Amino acid sequence: MVEDIITGLSRFKWLFVIARNSTFTYKGRAVDINQVGRELGVRYVLEGSVRKAPGRVRITTQLVEAEGRTHIWGERYDRAIDDIFAVQDDITISTVAAIEPNLRQAEIERAKRKRSENLDAYDLVLRATPFSDTGMPEGALQAMPFLERALALEPNYALAHGQAALCNEILYVRAGSREENRLAAIRHGHAAIALGPDDAPALTYGGIAIGMVEHDRALAQEAFEAALAVSPSAAWAYLWGALIMGWGGEAEQAIEWGERGIRLSPFDPWITAALHGMFLGHFLRERYEEAAAAVRRAIRSKPAFSISHMMFAAALVKLGRTNEAKAAAERVLALQPNFSSSGQCAAVGCVPALAAPFIEALRAAGLPD
Repeated sequence: MVEDIITGLSRFKWLFVIARNSTFTYKGRAVDINQVGRELGVRYVLEGSVRKAPGRVRITTQLVEAEGRTHIWGERYDRAIDDIFAVQDDITISTVAAIEPNLRQAEIERAKRKRSENLDAYDLVLRATPFSDTGMPEGALQAMPFLERALALEPNYALAHGQAALCNEILYVRAGSREENRLAAIRHGHAAIALGPDDAPALTYGGIAIGMVEHDRALAQEAFEAALAVSPSAAWAYLWGALIMGWGGEAEQAIEWGERGIRLSPFDPWITAALHGMFLGHFLRERYEEAAAAVRRAIRSKPAFSISHMMFAAALVKLGRTNEAKAAAERVLALQPNFSSSGQCAAVGCVPALAAPFIEALRAAGLPD
C-alpha cells in the first residue's frame, strides 16, 4: 500500500516524491520528523501505521510539515479485510485524493510568505490559485498578472497555461463574453493539454476551457479521461467533467461524475463545479427538490459565486417558491450586475432541451434575458 501511495502521489507533476527505497529506511524506527525532512530534502512527511484484528484492519495516517512539525492532514480508516486488495485500492485512492489538495493549500500559504522578487514560476502559479478559485471575474483579473509572469519565466509551463485558460473562461462566461477571453481560454487550454500529457491538473484545466468555451465536449472528455489515466485520484477531472456533462444535457452522467468527484475530495475548493453539474442533471430530469439541495450545498461552499444563486433561483421557481426565487435573483445581480440568462446559456453552449426551461425559470425569478 505504501508503494501504491508513493506511485499515486508521483503522478502529480508538481510534487517531488521520494522513492520507496529511501523512505523505507525509516520503517519501524522512532524518528524525528524535522530530521527526516532534512535528510530527504523534503518539506512534508506522510507517516502512518497499520493495526490488525480478526477480520479487520485499522490504518492511521498523517501529513506533517517537516520544519515546523505542523500537522497538515490526518485520517483513520477502519475496514473489513475480506478482500484485502480492494481495501488497499480504496485506501490508496482516498489517501492520495485527500493529500493533494491539502498539500496544495499548504504550498499556497508558503508562497504567500515569500518575498515577491524571489518567486519562481511555480510560486507564481500558487499565488494565482486562490484568486482563480473564487470562480469570479474579480479573482481571475487578480490571478492573471501572476500567471503572465509565470509564463514569461517558463513559456512551456503546462499548469500555468491551464490556470490561464480557467481565468479566461471565467472572464468570458461572467464578464461580458469578450472574444479576446474566449480565444485566450481556447489557446491556453490547448497548450495545457499539449504541454502536459502526463500532468493531471493541467489536462483538467485544459478540458475545462475547451468544454466550457470552445464547446468541444468530446475533446474535453478525452482530456478528463487522460487526467484520470495519469492519476485515478484526480478529483478535479470528475468535478469539472460533471459540470460540462450537465451543460451538455448528459443528466445521469453528470450526476454520477459529480458524486464520484465529491466522494474523492469532499472538501475540495471546486466541489461547486460537481454540485452545479448535479443540479443541471436533476433540473433537466425535473427533480427540482434534488436540484435545489445540490445548489444549496454549492452556495455553502462558495457563497459569493453568482452562478450558484442563479441556479437556486431557477429551482425555487420550479418549486413554486417565487418570493425566495426573486431574493436569489437579487443576489445574482448584486454579485454579477451584467448577468444575462440567454448570455450565460450561450457562453457555455447549453443544449436547447435544458436552456429553454432554464431561461424560462430565470425570467420568472426576475432575471434579465
